[in-house]
Amino acid sequence: MQKRYLGKSGLQVSALGLGCMGLSHGYGPATDTRQAIELIRNAVERGVTFFDTAEVYGPYLNEEVVGEALKPFRDRVVIATKFGFTFGADNKQQILNSRPEHIRQAVEGSLRRLKTDVIDLLYQHRVDPDVPIEDVAGVVKDLIAEGKVKHFGLSEAGVQTLRRAHAVQPVAALQSEYSMWWREPEQDILSVLEELGIGFVPFSPLGKGFLTGAIKSGTTFGADDFRSKVPRFAVEAIEANENLVIVLGELAAEKGVTHAQIALAWLLAQKPWIVPIPGTTKLHRLEENLGAADITLSQDELRKIGLALEAVKIVGDRYPAALQARVGR
Repeated sequence: MQKRYLGKSGLQVSALGLGCMGLSHGYGPATDTRQAIELIRNAVERGVTFFDTAEVYGPYLNEEVVGEALKPFRDRVVIATKFGFTFGADNKQQILNSRPEHIRQAVEGSLRRLKTDVIDLLYQHRVDPDVPIEDVAGVVKDLIAEGKVKHFGLSEAGVQTLRRAHAVQPVAALQSEYSMWWREPEQDILSVLEELGIGFVPFSPLGKGFLTGAIKSGTTFGADDFRSKVPRFAVEAIEANENLVIVLGELAAEKGVTHAQIALAWLLAQKPWIVPIPGTTKLHRLEENLGAADITLSQDELRKIGLALEAVKIVGDRYPAALQARVGR
């Protein structure tokens, strides 16, 4: 597996990481713990060194699974996790909380669940409008000085928040959604990341499964699947957005690769400091995704893909209104 640096931070990771959320949270019932651990360890064997989790995934369960899975390989891998929420009595309500004292409390919990004495990359999961980002960055700066954290990251933050945080404690990476069907970061985020020397970690690089071609007209999702609430996965939106999958399939067929592989290869080709973190619960999908790191797209191929994508109109918002209000701050 090729390696990449996340911006100018000095943090080197595999060109593709593994997003672990779906093993425990968001897409239906949690994967059996033993199976989840086996999948993560298979990723290590195949050269993946970058693993993404968060306290909110479960909550807490995903960090425990990741910690147990990676314990034998701790010196070979980079673990990223996130703080930024407190939870209601049923652990279902997510309340933004980046108060300094809570960040410290969250980090202690993450360290314990991850079975480690240091977090390689600590993200603020969502910007908290009630806490100045300078205060957040300051706490993480102290945690780095104390040896409990190595690098600071932000998730779904806007340009000005990035600049303000970076001025207090250099930001190693921004994690936000980016894929062939969500290209908003191209408007201003990518240029600012390049200017500041910050790496980019796209989550949902396969459009929450849509870009694999497996989700078709008539596909439905259970109540415990996050996509059941996402406008972009409404029946009429799926029907409209199938045009993108058709185009993607044609491009993949010409290259002799799969839908998922060309979608990931396209992301990798955008910038050398972009590290996508596709998630999966299946070993054959893991192997398929990792194969994308070996695919090179020529400039002519990239131009052709760009023209094809410009011709497709995507239908539906990527988040329900309440969650959309939490991004880009």
